[in-house]
Amino acid sequence: MKHAPAVLLSVAIACAMVSAQGPARDHRPTLTAQHSGTANLLIAVSPVDADVVWASGINGTFTITTDGGRTWHAGVVPGAENLQFRDVQGVSAREAYLLSIGDNTTDFRIYKTTNGGATWTMQFQNQNPSAFYDCFAFWTPKRGIAHSDSANGVFPDLRTTDGMTWKDISGNMPPALLYESSFASSGTCVATQGDKNAWIATAISGVARILATRDGGHTWDAYDTPLMSSFTAGASTVAFRDPWHGMVGGGDLDPAYPDRAATATSRDGGRTWTFTNPPPVTGLIFGLSYTKNTTGVGGDCDDHKADGEGDDRKPGGEDGSHTVVVTADTGGAAWTRNEGRTWYVLPGVSGYWGVAFANAEAGWLVGRNGAILKISF
Repeated sequence: MKHAPAVLLSVAIACAMVSAQGPARDHRPTLTAQHSGTANLLIAVSPVDADVVWASGINGTFTITTDGGRTWHAGVVPGAENLQFRDVQGVSAREAYLLSIGDNTTDFRIYKTTNGGATWTMQFQNQNPSAFYDCFAFWTPKRGIAHSDSANGVFPDLRTTDGMTWKDISGNMPPALLYESSFASSGTCVATQGDKNAWIATAISGVARILATRDGGHTWDAYDTPLMSSFTAGASTVAFRDPWHGMVGGGDLDPAYPDRAATATSRDGGRTWTFTNPPPVTGLIFGLSYTKNTTGVGGDCDDHKADGEGDDRKPGGEDGSHTVVVTADTGGAAWTRNEGRTWYVLPGVSGYWGVAFANAEAGWLVGRNGAILKISF
């Protein structure tokens, strides 16, 4: 299938519950297939709000909607036709950033548009032959970080404080473990929250870790997670719903080990992690997202809550703050309204790489052949 269906098709999902507690009685998500305007693989998605959403993919592709997905307009960045945009950050209907990878050292780039994608300016072009930039994330429209695999024992990460120039902050980062890297699967190996909090998920080395900052990237700590790590496995995606509560996902890219997909949660800002019940997907979890947008750009964030605050009384929270959706490419997709105690399969949802939400009623999954699904709880 080269395109999403021509007619918007709303499908009420009767989720199969992976639990002995029986099927969910409410909050079942609705999936709506949308036209992306491209047949290229879409890798990452970034909602600004319920109307404005940016997505990116291979062959220099980006696509944008300003009406909640009723219409999408795709384009190709000139000079980037052979690159993969592994991450995108939407700021407004006119402003967005793209992060690319490719086969050559200089193919790792950061682009920005200020006119809705009509033109793009290259802000950064890599010159380090050992670097591999996987993903980026932003606190505000002008403040963000970009993360690379380790190179010669350090992480050559970047930071912008003006939305224009990117500076090396490798000296701020924790020492890297041998071969320590991240997965560039959907641009979610870095998560930001509030004005200064950020977390990075790592893999490949002997331990899957979370690198965390509380001061906007000036200083970092490294914490072990229980997810297994190897040359094909580790932590791949991370998200936090407030400064203290978050989830990390991972698994194994090796098809010989399909049952290693796992998620874990933290209640102390990433210092310690506890396995959830296993999510009903296989392979590597490419992306996960809380249905309440908590990122610094376009999000609803609160840096002042103490541990335990925001733990809504109802399962999933009135604002969906405990509800998480995960996707694992051909390994399927699933959701939980209580951060992994019980899981529900999204039947027939396969081939999706990225997932992100503006709010509980407006989320998007993107994937193979330009497929886009709007998901609403």
